[in-house]
Amino acid sequence: MIAALGKSGSRPATVGRSNRSCSLWFAGLVVFVAALCALSVTVGTREVNWSDIAAGLTGHADNIGQAAVSVRIPRTLLALLSGAALALAGAVMQGVTRNPLADPGILGVNMGASLAVVVGVVWFGITSSGAYIGSAIIGAGCSAAFVYTIGSVGRGGATPLKLALAGAATSVAFSSLVIAVVLPRADIAGGIRSWQIGGVGGATFDRIYPVLPFLAVGFAISMLSARKLNSLALGDELAAGLGERVAAARAFASLGAILLCGATTAVCGPIGFLGLVVPHLCRLLIGVDHRWLLPFSALGGACLLLAADVVGRIAARPAEIDVGIVTALVGAPFFIWIVRRKRVGEL
Repeated sequence: MIAALGKSGSRPATVGRSNRSCSLWFAGLVVFVAALCALSVTVGTREVNWSDIAAGLTGHADNIGQAAVSVRIPRTLLALLSGAALALAGAVMQGVTRNPLADPGILGVNMGASLAVVVGVVWFGITSSGAYIGSAIIGAGCSAAFVYTIGSVGRGGATPLKLALAGAATSVAFSSLVIAVVLPRADIAGGIRSWQIGGVGGATFDRIYPVLPFLAVGFAISMLSARKLNSLALGDELAAGLGERVAAARAFASLGAILLCGATTAVCGPIGFLGLVVPHLCRLLIGVDHRWLLPFSALGGACLLLAADVVGRIAARPAEIDVGIVTALVGAPFFIWIVRRKRVGEL
């Protein structure tokens, strides 16, 4: 829980695990991420040993080693970055809205980014990576603003329940619009449907490089928002009393989340539930202090998406299951559990 005031009377104090305990958990997560990266590179429809990978890196490899370097390493890197980005965005959104159900998928942000990309492809013929990323970020931003505006209408303002309902309705509406836009274009419908499932298959360094600056800025803004989110958790009036500019703090943190969601969706498609599941699990480990919660969520998201990708590769050999399907299978029951755990009055 977050105490009302710190000892100085000017800053909120957070109560959670000790710094030593958090540091140990953090180190453990780093080791786990490294182990999953190694697993992601070596395990798949065909096993690859480290000697093949080393030969591929030095340029003296057969087809197996070359495939491991050119396919699996970019795929692992994309899963690592995308998982961290989506989980971090979810933690930020939950802090900004004070909504335990906030998630880029549930609030319609991912689907807004998807709709913008699809409209850009079908109506404006965009083909470059920069155009995809720009369209996705604009769509994510517009969708987030729309959902927050709709959820703020009526008594009580933007309550968690109203935001969740507005986001779910917006997501369904945008999904229908995507189908309506794509339906007349049989030539690209198959590729867009596959992209909409959400996955990291087919990753290349050329696809990853253009998105790195946007992810870097999004990560930086989100991490810098930690103290602001701790203040916002106290409530708008108390945060303002502590000297926080509430509207500016919300906008700043939201910008980081929108950049992360939009850039990730442009590359991977809409991957749902990651931003919902991971922050809740991290709170069980280290408490609610966003100075710890945000980096933990990033590492936890990387772990979950890497694990989901590995499971998707080995569960249906020789075929593969996209990570968007695996995360949905994990996240949907978790979402139901959260809703049942929270009383309607609390939402």
